[in-house]
Amino acid sequence: MESELVVEEMKNISTTISSTSSPHDSNNIIPKTPKSPFSSKILMSPLASASPIMKKALTYVEEIGHLTKLHDPAQDAWLPITESRSGNAYYAAFHTLCSGIGVQALLLPLAFITLGWIWGIISLSLVFMWQLYTLWLLIQLHEFTPGIRNSRYLGLSMAAFGEKLGKILALFPTMYLSGGTCVTLIMIGGSTMKIFFQTVCASKGHITTLSTIEWYIVFTVSAIVLAQLPNLNSIAGISLVGSISAVTYCTLTWVISVVKERPEGVSFEHVENTSDVATICAILNALGMIVFAFRGHNLVLEIQGTIPSSLKNPSHVPMWKGVKFSYSIIALCLFPLAIGGYWAYGNLMPNGGILSALDKYHGEDTSKVILGTTSLLVAIHCLTSFQIYAMPVFDNWECKYTSKKKKPCPWWLRTGLRVFFGCLTFFISVALPFLPSLAGLIGGIALTVTLAYPCLMWIMIKKPNRYSPSWFVNWSLGLLGLVLSVLLEFGAIWTIATQGMNVHFFKTQ
Repeated sequence: MESELVVEEMKNISTTISSTSSPHDSNNIIPKTPKSPFSSKILMSPLASASPIMKKALTYVEEIGHLTKLHDPAQDAWLPITESRSGNAYYAAFHTLCSGIGVQALLLPLAFITLGWIWGIISLSLVFMWQLYTLWLLIQLHEFTPGIRNSRYLGLSMAAFGEKLGKILALFPTMYLSGGTCVTLIMIGGSTMKIFFQTVCASKGHITTLSTIEWYIVFTVSAIVLAQLPNLNSIAGISLVGSISAVTYCTLTWVISVVKERPEGVSFEHVENTSDVATICAILNALGMIVFAFRGHNLVLEIQGTIPSSLKNPSHVPMWKGVKFSYSIIALCLFPLAIGGYWAYGNLMPNGGILSALDKYHGEDTSKVILGTTSLLVAIHCLTSFQIYAMPVFDNWECKYTSKKKKPCPWWLRTGLRVFFGCLTFFISVALPFLPSLAGLIGGIALTVTLAYPCLMWIMIKKPNRYSPSWFVNWSLGLLGLVLSVLLEFGAIWTIATQGMNVHFFKTQ
C-alpha cells in the first residue's frame, strides 16, 4: 500500500512538472553560480560542475526507486560544498586523508614521554578506535531520514539538539577548526618554506632569505590562488597531492630517525614532576596531543555531501569505503611515527616534536636533499589542507548571501570573499603569533566535535532503546568526551598559569 502511494505521488509530481514547465521556460531554471574567470580548468575535476535543477522540483528529486527530499535544492546548487554532487569513494579518500593527517602527528612521541610505552600505545589505540567509531556515526547520520541529507556539521547539530542549542554547541568549534586551522597552517607553512629555502641555499651565502612575515605572504598568496577553485569536488586533485605529501613526510621522518644512530643519553625513564597536580596536568597534555593528532571530523559530512545518493546507492557506502582506506593509511603513518620517534629519541625529544629532533640530532649527518624535501612536503601539505579547511567558511559566508538575495553569488563576490578570508587569516597569524600556545585551551572546546557530539547526536536522533548496548555505549562515550574536554581545558589553563606564556603582538619569530 505504501509503495502504491509513493508511485502515485511520483506520478503527480511528474504530471505537475510537465504541465507547468518546459525546457525553454527560463523562469523555471535555477541559475548556476557564475564561475570565476580566474579558476583553473586544468586543476578542476571533470565531475566538479553542478547540473541545473528545475524550480518545480524544489521538494523532490526523482531517482530510480527513490525520492530524495532536499532542504533547499536551489541554495544547495549555489554553495561550494554541495553545488557539485558527483564525488565518489576516491574523492572521499583523498579529502579525508588530506584533512585527517597533519603536523600535529609529529608531536605524538612527546606524549609517550609522559605516558610511557604501555599506556602510550594503549591510549593511542583507544583514541584511534574511538574517533573512527564517531566517524562512522557521522557518516550514518548524514542521511538519517531516507532522502534528507545533512551536508554540514552545524546543520546536523541543529537537527539533533534543536536550532538554538545546536548552533551554540557547534558553531564556534566548527568555525575554529576551519578558520583557526587555516591560521596555524599559514604559520607552519610559511615557516617551513623559509626552512626549505635556507636548507637548499645554505651553501650560497650571498643569497638573502625573506623574513618570516614575507614567507607568510608567499604562502597566503599561493593559498588564495588555489582557493579560486569553485567547490569541494574541484579540489580533489589538490587533496590527492596533499595526501601524498603528508604520507611521504611522515614516513621519511620516522624512517630516518629509526635508521640513524640514536643520540647518546637516550632514556625511557619516567619523568618526575614537582607535584601531583603537575603530574595530572602532564598526563592530560599528553592525552591532548594524542587526541589532537586526529582531526577532520568537522569536514566528514561536507565531504559526504559531494557524493550522490539514492535508495539503491546511498552515499554512506562509498563514503565509508573512502574513510576505511584513508584511515588505514593514517594508522600506518601515526603508529610508526609515535613508536619509532619515541624509540629513537626517548626523553631527549624536543618540544617541537620529531621534526625538530631530526634537525637537532641528525641535521649534520643527513642529506640536505632529504631535509629540504621533508620541509617542502610539509609546506605543500599545509597549502593543500588550507583549501579543504577553508571551504566550510566559504560555504557559510555564501549561504548568508544566497539566503538573503535568493540568487547565487556572482563570481566577483565569491573571489572577493576568498581573498578577504586569506587576508584575514594572514593578519591574525601576524598579529597573534602566540596563538599556537593557546591551541590546548581552545582545542579542548573543539575536542567535543570529534569525540562527544557524534555520540550524543546519535542518541538524540536515533533514540535507541534505554539500556540497550547502543544507548549505553553512546551515552558513555559522549559523557566521557565532555569530561575529557573539561579536563584538557583545566590542564591547559594550569600549564599557562605555571609556565607562563610569551604574549607578543606583531612579533613573528
